[in-house]
Amino acid sequence: MLLSRSSQLRATPQSKLWRSFQGTDFPGRTLMIPRLQWTSKPFRDRYIKSLMSRSGLVVREDSVGNIFGRWVGSEPDLPPVATGSHIDAIPYSGKYDGVVGVLGAIEAINLLKRLGVKPKRSLEVIMFTSEEPTRFGISCLGRSEPYIVSVMILKVFEAHSDLCSRLLAGSRELVEHLKFTVDGQNVSFFDAANNAGYPNKDLSSVFLEKGSYYAFIELHIEQGPILEEEALPIGVVTAIAAPASIKVDFEGNGGHAGAVLMPKRNDAGLAAAELALAVEKHVLESGSIDTVGTVGILELHPGAINSIPSKAHVEIDTRDIDEKRRNDVVDKIHQSALSISKARNVKLSEFTIVNQDPPALSGDSIIKATETACQELNLPYKKMISRAYHDSLFMARISPMGMIFIPCHKGYSHKPEEFSAPKDIANGVKVLALTLAKLSLS
Repeated sequence: MLLSRSSQLRATPQSKLWRSFQGTDFPGRTLMIPRLQWTSKPFRDRYIKSLMSRSGLVVREDSVGNIFGRWVGSEPDLPPVATGSHIDAIPYSGKYDGVVGVLGAIEAINLLKRLGVKPKRSLEVIMFTSEEPTRFGISCLGRSEPYIVSVMILKVFEAHSDLCSRLLAGSRELVEHLKFTVDGQNVSFFDAANNAGYPNKDLSSVFLEKGSYYAFIELHIEQGPILEEEALPIGVVTAIAAPASIKVDFEGNGGHAGAVLMPKRNDAGLAAAELALAVEKHVLESGSIDTVGTVGILELHPGAINSIPSKAHVEIDTRDIDEKRRNDVVDKIHQSALSISKARNVKLSEFTIVNQDPPALSGDSIIKATETACQELNLPYKKMISRAYHDSLFMARISPMGMIFIPCHKGYSHKPEEFSAPKDIANGVKVLALTLAKLSLS
């Protein structure tokens, strides 16, 4: 039966797939304007819930604002297959990150219904309330293991997504951290939630048990240039790399740039610069192209051209799909920080691993179902890894997960130039729909 559905999917015109996006807020206007979590929830929630309801889904919302729309299958007691993403964004970013995975999931359900598919397992669309961490510094708030921290370490977490998916995955550590979390205006996490209409402080109520879903699959723009450069319409994600985030502080003596001779200096700035080069060295020596490292923040005090830096603050992001290899790099960075401190006679006042999430491998059954869908739709594809955080990274703690990537213009993301062509989104929706159908019948 699905083979005939594949032929129908191939024949589905792009304009028909696009109909649920035309005349709405996709891919522009209000829904897509970059927003911080909870700052535009009333409109956003009404809109998403209305789309789900019009698609015949049973809609519910949890106590932090994650929205679920379920198409009840013929065997509703079986663990369902889930799909979805986020629609929040960082300020001044693009219109497609996350949103394609939410609206695309709803349209995939519409497409399956138009084709007369009858799922055995229920299919559920999830809109995660806070994948991007900009307001409170932790991403994936709705997912199982969220990490919310005090305002002092928000900058580190601004690189991490998926706060709500972290919560769904059941992080009690995150729940404790949220009790002390404030935004840049000193508004607490719970006050902001209460003002947005979410007064429940028992965040454990959103936890999902392992096995709650049979599978989770997320449609997403690649956020990189590979698919576009290789003229491929689909990426089948095999693994999601996860970063370790490190904060480092050096303290020296400082002094006048002209008066203190070079042999007498204890320059915290040079210690930080040397550590930045050590990060690059250790990453390159890992032996894998999948190991990456970035010194994204380097701050000097007092920050004057004629003053020797007395303090230096460094923040480091290192990622890999191999957890041991990444952690080995972190250990080497720590050893370099210690040796640099000793050699330059400066104090290593802090070396803190703020976050160290494990990577996630895609489920074999989901990879196979996605590859088969691509083959039946005559869409060439590439197996690839994701080096960016996604909701799927944390949903992997609940069920097997997978991801479908589509091209985006020049790999742009988290900037206004972010763009995916309608034909690419349509291809992604078709692959998602057929993959959901296959998983729902398994």
